[in-house]
This record gives sequence, C-alpha cells and structure tokens, in this order.
Amino acid sequence: MVAQQNDTDPSGISDFLLNCFVTSPCLQLWLSLPLSLLFLLAMGANAILLITIWLEASLHEPMYYLLSLLSLLDIVLCLTVIPKVLAIFWFDLRPISFSACFLQMYIMNSFLAMESCTFMVMAFDRYIAICHPLRYPSIITDQFVVKSIIFIVARNVFICMPIPILSARLYYCGRNVIDNCICANMSVSRLSCDDVTLNRLYQFAGGWTLLGSDLILIFLSYILILRAVLKLKAEGAVAKALSTCGSHFILILFFSTILLVFVLTHVVKRKVSPDVPILLNVLHHVIPAALNPIVYGVRTQEIKQGIQRLLKKGW
Repeated sequence: MVAQQNDTDPSGISDFLLNCFVTSPCLQLWLSLPLSLLFLLAMGANAILLITIWLEASLHEPMYYLLSLLSLLDIVLCLTVIPKVLAIFWFDLRPISFSACFLQMYIMNSFLAMESCTFMVMAFDRYIAICHPLRYPSIITDQFVVKSIIFIVARNVFICMPIPILSARLYYCGRNVIDNCICANMSVSRLSCDDVTLNRLYQFAGGWTLLGSDLILIFLSYILILRAVLKLKAEGAVAKALSTCGSHFILILFFSTILLVFVLTHVVKRKVSPDVPILLNVLHHVIPAALNPIVYGVRTQEIKQGIQRLLKKGW
C-alpha cells in the first residue's frame, strides 16, 4: 500500500511547518535580537575579511586562501539557516516548501562537512609550517590549495548527497510540523510513515566518517606540532611557533566543543529540554561564523594591518 502511494504521489503534503521551540515559545522573542546582531556581525566580519584578502597583495598566500574559503562557507551556512529562523521569530513565517526544506538540509550537511574538512587542511598547513618550515614553500603552494579545494568540495558534495535523497523518497502522509527551526534530517524523516532506519544509519555513519576523521587528523596534527615545539631551543621560538597556529586552534576547539555539546544533548535528550539541541543547532550555524574572522583579524598581524590600510584608503 505504501509502495503504491510512493509510485503515484511521493508525498501526501506540499510543505512543512517549522515549529522552533515547542516547550518554550517565549524563547523566540528573547533570541530574535541577539540572533539578528550575530547574523549581521557574521556577514559583515566575513565580508570585510574576504575583501581585505582579495585587495591586499601581501595576503595572496595559501594560508589566507584557505581562510577565504572558510569565510565563504560560513557565509553560505549563515544565509541558508539564519534568515529563515529570523523570519519565523519576527513574522511567524513557519511554512517551508518541500523542495526548499530538502535543499536546506543538503546545504547544511555538505557545507558543515566542508568547513570541518577545511579546518583539517588548515591544520596540515600549520603542521608543515612548524615541523617542516624549510619545505613549506615547496609543499603548501597555490596548486596545493586548488587541489585541496577540489577535494573538500568533491568529498562532501557526493557523500552528503544521499542524505536529502533518502529523506525526500519517504512518504509523508500525515503530520507536517517539524519540531525544529531548521530542516534537520531526522527531524524531517521522523514525520514519515515509512521506515527511516536507513536514514538514521547513513546520517550516523556519514557524520562520524566525515567529521570524526577530520577531528582525529586535526588533533593528530596538533600533537605532532606540540611535540616539535617542545624540542625548540631558541629563545622565544616556542611562543612564536605557538602564535602561528593559536588562532586556528582556538577556532577548532570552539567548533569541536559546540559540536560535542550538541551530540551529548542528543544522547541524553530525555534529561534535557527538547529546545536545548534545537537552540544549539541554530547557534552552531552563526556563532562560529561570527567568531572565525574576528579571531583571525585580532590575532593575525598581517590581516589586522591589511584592514587598517583599507580603512585608511576608504577614508
């Protein structure tokens, strides 16, 4: 019976309704202003960083190209999630079309995985800079950056593609209210009348394969960096070496910490409010995006000087 329905009508509904905070709807009012400010900060800071790297010839180096990629990914993730969330908060525009929901699901999964992969490539960049400084110019080249970007995009575009496809093929025959601010895979799939075991398994396996392998390689890089730094004898060499990768490590720590907290809240979801993982999921798409350019802008002298030169030219 279900199979016949799937052949004739892939879905019994034409759109979904996003129901952000089920147990605490008043949270929308309190969150709307800080979330709007964070969104504007993320957009503005990343735009300034991209313009600075583009216009300043001294920043046309592999490390800053990777940072530009990170900013672009942050902008896309923010624009995919936050405007819709704010539209719900401010104007109660909860409906989202069937196709738009699965497009949002795909972009969120693939671009989050791309961001994780970019952090991994940047960790490798810092490993070569600290552990093999003489070989750095010959290894980390513009060609290396191009190949890395192709790998980052191709890996995550293809591995994440089955996630929305598996969800879209399901038959949605009844309730169309998603208890979330965004079209998260399992929040949508659980509305289906079909078996979602395959969806759960692929989400779990794909997530841990992509993000898990990236985080392992990132922390392995930093273990090797720390071991190399501790062997340095020259005065001030340790501080200088650590400062070159301090910004990157701060962002990695924040990215992995908020991701870990999000996972833990799902594991112990019976002991926490269902609104907590929803809130963390929304914040995970805007707080790192706002912090990334600020941390690099404050801690990286070349970027700070580049922004100052652009501001002087503007005035």
